[in-house]
Amino acid sequence: MRNHTDLLTLNERSLAQQAAVRRATFSPGEVKELRPFSIWEISQFMLGVPADTLRKKLADDPSLPQGTVEEDGRQRWFTLSEINELRRRLRFRGKSLLPRRPRGRAMRVAVSNFKGGVGKTVVAQHLAHAAALDGYRVLCVDFDPQATLTHSMGLVEVKEWQTVWGIMCRDLCREADRITATYDDPDDCPHPSADELPEDVQSIGAQRVQDFIQPTCWPTIDIIPSCANAAFVEFASAQYRALHKAWTFFGCVARYLDELADDQYDLIIFDCPPAIGYQSLNAAFAADILYIPSGPGYWEYDSTTSYLGQLGDAMADISEGFAGLAEEAGLHLPKSFRDIRLLMTRYEANNPLHAAMSDAFANVFGADLCRHPIEMTRAVEQSGRFQMSVYEQDYRQMTRETWKRARQSFDRAYEEFKDTVLSAWTESDVAKGDAA
Repeated sequence: MRNHTDLLTLNERSLAQQAAVRRATFSPGEVKELRPFSIWEISQFMLGVPADTLRKKLADDPSLPQGTVEEDGRQRWFTLSEINELRRRLRFRGKSLLPRRPRGRAMRVAVSNFKGGVGKTVVAQHLAHAAALDGYRVLCVDFDPQATLTHSMGLVEVKEWQTVWGIMCRDLCREADRITATYDDPDDCPHPSADELPEDVQSIGAQRVQDFIQPTCWPTIDIIPSCANAAFVEFASAQYRALHKAWTFFGCVARYLDELADDQYDLIIFDCPPAIGYQSLNAAFAADILYIPSGPGYWEYDSTTSYLGQLGDAMADISEGFAGLAEEAGLHLPKSFRDIRLLMTRYEANNPLHAAMSDAFANVFGADLCRHPIEMTRAVEQSGRFQMSVYEQDYRQMTRETWKRARQSFDRAYEEFKDTVLSAWTESDVAKGDAA
């Protein structure tokens, strides 16, 4: 017979292996570092400036970042911070190299599906990295207690209070005090005030808004991380909801993000757990855009269909059951998205079954299906093995064409993603202008 001690033993063995992988793939201190980028990459994939033109601009202005030259003098390499300074200071054909950024707060995108293995984390990771290389400032929010996105960003020591669970505890305290304050006599309030909540909740409730945000090895990507112990957030949230029945639990993350300055980030990306629960509902209600990855098989299609129905039902139930409470809390129901897109992942163009499923997805979802799927390539497979996205992998570690093909697949998906985001962002900006 076997029990929980066997599970913990297996966990210890796996943690030792994880440490070995980090030692092999991170820096010697087991701290992840972002690699530099060559002029070939910068000119072809980032700035859209011919390499010779870029070299000339660098030669003409020594005050520009000059990067680091290899010992043989053949190639020049730049950090992302140096690349971003080039974006700010250079113009090409009279045009700025900075990315387009409409007014207003950052756009929020939830990458969600309750089918495991469809590539939610891979999509969230690569979209974040692509956006950072495009010049945007990104905040990732890891809702998944598996914490794969957190680990891929180089964070391995995360406390429970630093996760979304901490944000929910903080929100419960703030909402409890807000609701109590609506009564002339606080003793008449049928719900507990913050100082009547459990002590662990009160201690987390005192945290500042920035305390939950952690830096990553990417200079323009921050993260609200997750950890394995955050799995109990579903049980804790149910307990807190029973304790305070007026708490609009689904609005915690939306209220938290509203506290951030509009110009702190350009894009906020949520990596959601493979379930419809308190965390995924928080992600949905905070998101402007819902991105739904799905593999190219029938079972993925079947699961995605169920996910759409169950998420829709859950949001409808909340809209009906919490209408009055939500209005008092400053939330707008029913929840609306600026866009909903489905993205096919792990796609093999030469696989007839995948092609048939792609046609089926297109017939069912029409324009809501992204035109460019994420292709399964050797570089994509290695991204999981080495905890590195395609963008982080050094093309010198494989054939350049293998790396280039994988990068172009993600670039096509990212460009379509960016068009979706900018379209929604511009409509939001226009709507605000009309309202003013």
